[in-house]
Order: sequence, then structure tokens, then C-alpha cells
Amino acid sequence: MPQIESIEDIILDHDKRGVAALRPYLPVDFCTKAAEYILDNPGHVLITTGFYILMSGSAESDGPPGALAIGNALQSLGMKVTYVSDTYATPALRQIVGGDAEVVNFAIADPEESMRAGIWLLDQLDPDLLLSIERCGRSRDDTYLNMRSVDITGETARLDYLFESDIPSVGIGDGGNEIGMGNLAQVIPTFASLPPNPAISKVDRLVVSSVSNWGGYGLVAALSLLKGKNMLPSVEHETRLIEQLVDLGLVDGTTGDASYYVDGFTTEENGALLERLHRLVEAGLS
Repeated sequence: MPQIESIEDIILDHDKRGVAALRPYLPVDFCTKAAEYILDNPGHVLITTGFYILMSGSAESDGPPGALAIGNALQSLGMKVTYVSDTYATPALRQIVGGDAEVVNFAIADPEESMRAGIWLLDQLDPDLLLSIERCGRSRDDTYLNMRSVDITGETARLDYLFESDIPSVGIGDGGNEIGMGNLAQVIPTFASLPPNPAISKVDRLVVSSVSNWGGYGLVAALSLLKGKNMLPSVEHETRLIEQLVDLGLVDGTTGDASYYVDGFTTEENGALLERLHRLVEAGLS
């Protein structure tokens, strides 16, 4: 009898960067643990996303779809959702969010001004939970680095300052340089395919995946099983969303091209993985 695949098996499939090497350092069911943590901290959820791609001077298509999938699921559970990004992704996010969700632009500024802005924002929004998906976090030398270890500090708002509060937090990443990867900052440099100078920003619950959007889908799958209803977006919806985001200026993070790819994967490949999660959830709910 074939072994039944888990959410984590699915979202770590087709691993191009070697991020699956981090799996032994997390709970076996890390998606479920993160989903349970979210449900234990209901209310107002602040979701950060948007990763600057140097080759194109714009944000990438990985992150916003996963953020929206999570946000829509949480809104369907009665939670309030606010998205936070910077000038490279905020305009596109404002075009795609629906319902009562708001999008806040966080200025790209120096550390002191960013710290003040972060304190003010948390005071104004008073969130119950922070969640980051595919958002660059600063390294130990206070620089924001892409996967090629190129400095993008000047193009990255310091959103990781928000996660230095005592507010419960969840992070999703696929490379080692994202907010949340500070949980494994000592481990990440030991793998040649991962950044030698990873992000230091920590979260209470970490999700890793081959593509960050897939980690977002995996989190929604876990929430679906816990709440007894399938909240995953349809394959058709996600395909249209990715196309819409690219048309709005987002790019494939691996090439910098304005093509309907996410981290080098086609919309058909993305849809096939999402369909696997749908089958897992439907089987679990039947």
C-alpha cells in the first residue's frame, strides 16, 4: 500500500534550492503547528509580503498569491486582515485584495525612522498575529540580501522590525533569507545551496517550502483540515491571479522576466501542486 503524502511532502516537492534540508529541524507537521497557532491567536492578522528583484527593479510573483490565499481563508473564518508591503508590491496588492482587507505601504527608510514607523504602525493597527510570506529579512550585518547574496537594502523596507515585538508570529520562506529564517540561522549556512549569511529575524512558527506560495497553500490546507472546510483557492483562480499580478508588474523571481512563472515554475506546474493539496484536504474531510 503506497504511503499517503503529507502537506509537508507536497509543498517541499520539486525542491530546487535545497530548502528541504531544513525539514528535520522543524516539527514533522510544521504546517499544522503553524495553523493551530494562528487559530490560537484569532482577531486581526497583519500579513507582510513583497520581495524586490534586482534584475527587474520590481517585486516578484512569489509571495502575494500565497499571502492572499491565507488572507482570504482567515477572512472566511471571521478574522480581520491587513497586508503590509513597500512601494514595489503595494500597488499590485491594492489591485488584488478584496473584501474589507486593507493594504498599508511601509516606507523604505533608515533604521531609526523604520523603527519609529514600525512602533507607530503596530500601535495603530493593534494586530493579534503577524504573518510573513516571502519577505526579505536582514542578515547579521544589517543588510538585506537576495538569493545571490547581493545587497538590496536600499530597495527593502525594514518590515522585519515589526516581528521584534512580542506579538505572536508565523513566517514562510523558501530560501533562508526571509523573515522567520532566523529560527534556523545557525543551521542554514551549513548547507551549500542555502545562503551563507541568512536572515536573523525569528518567528514563533516557521513554514518552509520549495516555493513560498506553496507554503501559503500548505498553511491554508492545514487550516482547512482543522476547521472542517476546504478554504484552498481553486487552480483556475490562482492561475488568473498569477497572470494578473504579472500584468500589474510583478516578475518571476528566478529570471526577472515578466512571464507567467513563479520561481521558475509554470502556472500549470503550480496548479498541479495545488490540486494535490485539494485532493489531500478533500480526502481528510470525507
